[in-house]
Amino acid sequence: MKQTKYIFVTGGVVSSLGKGLTAASLGTLLENRGLKVAIQKFDPYLNVDPGTMNPFQHGEVYVLDDGAETDLDLGHYERFTHSKLSRFNNLTSGQVYQAVLEKERKGEYLGKTVQVIPHVTDKIQDRIKQLAEITEADVVITEIGGTTGDIEGLPFLEAIREFALKVGYNNAVFVHVTYVPFIKAAGELKTKPTQQSVAKLREIGIAPHILVCRTEKPLGKELREKISMFCNVPYAAVIEEKDVDHSIYEVPLMLQREKMDSLVCKLLRLDVPPADMKDWQEIIRKLIAPQHRVRIGVVGKYIGLNDAYKSVYEAVIHGGVAQDCGVAIEKIDAEDIDIEHPEKSLKGLAGILVPGGFGERGTEGKIAAAKYARENKIPYLGLCLGMQIATIEFARNVLHLDKANSMEFDRDTPDPVIWLMEEQKEVNKKGGTMRLGAQDCHIKENTLAARLYESLLIQERHRHRFEFNSTYRKQFEQAGLVISGTTYGENPLVEIIEITEHPFYIACQFHPEFQSKPNCSHPFFKGFIEACMNEPQKVRTNLEEPETP
Repeated sequence: MKQTKYIFVTGGVVSSLGKGLTAASLGTLLENRGLKVAIQKFDPYLNVDPGTMNPFQHGEVYVLDDGAETDLDLGHYERFTHSKLSRFNNLTSGQVYQAVLEKERKGEYLGKTVQVIPHVTDKIQDRIKQLAEITEADVVITEIGGTTGDIEGLPFLEAIREFALKVGYNNAVFVHVTYVPFIKAAGELKTKPTQQSVAKLREIGIAPHILVCRTEKPLGKELREKISMFCNVPYAAVIEEKDVDHSIYEVPLMLQREKMDSLVCKLLRLDVPPADMKDWQEIIRKLIAPQHRVRIGVVGKYIGLNDAYKSVYEAVIHGGVAQDCGVAIEKIDAEDIDIEHPEKSLKGLAGILVPGGFGERGTEGKIAAAKYARENKIPYLGLCLGMQIATIEFARNVLHLDKANSMEFDRDTPDPVIWLMEEQKEVNKKGGTMRLGAQDCHIKENTLAARLYESLLIQERHRHRFEFNSTYRKQFEQAGLVISGTTYGENPLVEIIEITEHPFYIACQFHPEFQSKPNCSHPFFKGFIEACMNEPQKVRTNLEEPETP
């Protein structure tokens, strides 16, 4: 029986250092060495999952095939590797304590005093072993969320310390991602925060094998020697992870140049060939020096936080890679759109995308954007709420149902073209109760959706409570709206709508962005960018370098 190897990724100094990207990039390198990799994220917050969190605070909720609502870092894991993740790849303190207390209520601890050690820490370790068994991975990478020293994170750090001791030397590696700030006034990088972070980790009983140093400037030989000496790691284990110039997809190549994957393999005694990253290099070439360029607008309500639409932005970039096209993304706050004159915000765009979201705020601006795209023959892609917005706009301006709306925004609308799903009407709890996860969708022949997918049966991930009101379906179809994707059954749900007399106007109830990768763009995004490239040349000239979120 093979011995699974384990890598634990922790972070220090400040949050949002890029532990998830580091873990995903390392996974990429190990996969390209021929190893089977599984990646998981442990989140110390007490929420059972991030499904009820505000996107402004936490970023997007990333949905998996099995319906699990998870942290956005799992999106990095799926985009950077071939892993198909499940609810076993994300664990929160809320899930841990919930499971422990349920066992206590059932009397399964046989009258023992229930404590953080060993009961909580054992539950955390069980998840590590569970993932290794389910995936049969050669290497399991576990990222610990938060920052070293956070009170809520201590049980997770204690759990991985104990776990590494149990699996033994050469079977577990600790990677610590830390920050080396550049003090502009002094004109130099400072290592003290890194020293303090490592010291805090060692107090807990974990001595990192590798330090990944996030930095704006190159570290230099002397600085690396200083970090090596004061943090008690070999010089070769001080890895420079400098801010990338163009794209997050440069990170695996950066870590390869730093020989991080070779070091990990050496520490874990993995005898595997070097990673072949030629395909990845071609992705970067297309991002840095594309043959074409377009500018598209993303009209949303969470524009102020980049992470709120993380997967959408990445999927747009993937569409560009597939077409060898640089994409400049213009982020447009739906509340800033002049409803009477939307061209003030939208003129000159090669395409318009309306992503998902919840609540009434900004909806009229999105409706104005959908109308502008439809009337001016500008490529339009609507995702989840973006499909509902397109439906409302069509009902108001083509069917002349002036007060048409979604019941989410107006419970008393006389024309609820979007209404609450039947199975949602008795639901009272918020967390984990929406229509979630991968669902089958039947594609109608000779439609844009059929051409893009090249298949008549697909599976896509969902996250919604409201749906297209099929009572109005006949009216919509008679007016020229094509229902090109539905579920199966006697009362099929509408999944995809499109307009035939338009260069590219398609919207879906699901979230295609969750199944897009840099080396395998989702068909909708690939087709969307292709349509944007076919827009008049005046839209595509004199553009600045494309933004890569």
